[in-house]
Amino acid sequence: MQLLRATLLLASALVLAHAGPSAAQSGRPERKTKDAAVKPPAAAAPALKRTTSRQEVRRLGHGGRLTLYGAPVGSITVEGWTRGEVEVTADIELRADTEEELARLAAVNDFVLDDDFDHVRVMTTGTHDRKFMKRAARDFPKKLLSMPWRIDYRVKIPTNCDLEIYAGSGALNFSGFEGALRLNAGEAAPASFTLTGGDVEATLARGSLTLRVPARGWRGRGASFRVVEGDITLELPAGFSGDVNAEVLRVGQVESTYEGLAPRERTKQTGRQLLGRAGAGGAVLSLTVGDGTIRVRQEGVRQ
Repeated sequence: MQLLRATLLLASALVLAHAGPSAAQSGRPERKTKDAAVKPPAAAAPALKRTTSRQEVRRLGHGGRLTLYGAPVGSITVEGWTRGEVEVTADIELRADTEEELARLAAVNDFVLDDDFDHVRVMTTGTHDRKFMKRAARDFPKKLLSMPWRIDYRVKIPTNCDLEIYAGSGALNFSGFEGALRLNAGEAAPASFTLTGGDVEATLARGSLTLRVPARGWRGRGASFRVVEGDITLELPAGFSGDVNAEVLRVGQVESTYEGLAPRERTKQTGRQLLGRAGAGGAVLSLTVGDGTIRVRQEGVRQ
């Protein structure tokens, strides 16, 4: 239990990693004003916006692996398909006040792709990465470091591909594959998983997560979903067979309206914990929330 709590607390650091430092974090003294109600005027939004798309395709053999380091802000959609290749499409949105500034930002806010016969790596580059900026753009204007930008990724992978994803803030969508998935994300708004199997470990610092299982049993070792602060919803079809472990560690509750889910023998059920078995049992779907609500319900039934 202590290890699980530590894992959830570590995940919350992902949000801080993509946020600007506060005065206390940076070591600068906080400025105090005589009138607390008086706030400095908000900075004007950049006048120009540019969105460009880039697509890359690479061969990836049976049992291959994809690693994706996402942008601080942006969505990630991953979909399985029958081809033996990976297709990465990125929509890159930049904001600035002049065309010249947009060009400077476009030179650094991008992604690089590295691949070999069984592993494809997609790495986001940009103003969030100090080491990269010192190496690639030493004379970069400080004003542009704070300009808002995002990259939305759409990725298609072989159905048996393994995934390792590091995401910042943005919507997450995963469907149509049964490989191993390791996901660490900051704030998901929202996170959606439509999967029938695999070996899954997903950790979110904050947000809402929905797992839909459109099959009567989970094909694979099982799945573990963890949210530090937020909600998890599990949707199961009628006649599903499997085990469900659901627990809220601090504040919140577990709600189950799935009729086929019964407590397992010699287990203690509380408002914050459910150890259930549906049908004949099977692979374990583990759901853990630090603060929030876990809901288990039948697919297609809204209550």
